Amino acid sequence: MLHIFCPHCGELRSEEEFHASGQAHIPRPLDPNSCTDAEWGDYLFFRDNPRGLHHELWNHVAGCRQFFNATRNTVTYEILETYRIGSQPQFTEQSPAPAPTTAPRELGEKV
Repeated sequence: MLHIFCPHCGELRSEEEFHASGQAHIPRPLDPNSCTDAEWGDYLFFRDNPRGLHHELWNHVAGCRQFFNATRNTVTYEILETYRIGSQPQFTEQSPAPAPTTAPRELGEKV
């Protein structure tokens, strides 16, 4: 089971209390009425799907109900950090990700 640190509650909680809400750091157009249909469609529907580090928006639905951002490695599913909306991530594509602390499990391996 994955455990996620909520930056608002200050606690490490079970992943079952959270909901991933998509890609983080997507700026809303300042004047949506001046956007073309293609620009508005890009804003609403098109997201990055990288292999490696990805910044995501999460919600602590069974706790404080606050939104926050998380940096997650999409290959290992490891969450490297969580931080409040408006803060900058510590880990970016330019900064090297830390080495995993444990070896990844093989499919079907019993815990």
